[in-house]
Amino acid sequence: MSVARVTEITAASPVSFEDAIKVGIDRANKTLRNVKGAWVQEQTVSVEDGVIKEYRVNMKVTFILED
Repeated sequence: MSVARVTEITAASPVSFEDAIKVGIDRANKTLRNVKGAWVQEQTVSVEDGVIKEYRVNMKVTFILED
């Protein structure tokens, strides 16, 4: 039987929401083992002078705990 844990991550990218998700997952994999999925909970943008400067995502990353 497996036990999972969920941690919340916020990531940002100047390129796109998809890139922000990739940045967050890549970073999570550096610290967490057995990452199995993520739920993108919120997407926001930072705007300056009417132009999108940064795409941000808040996501919950699920990983399996080791024995």
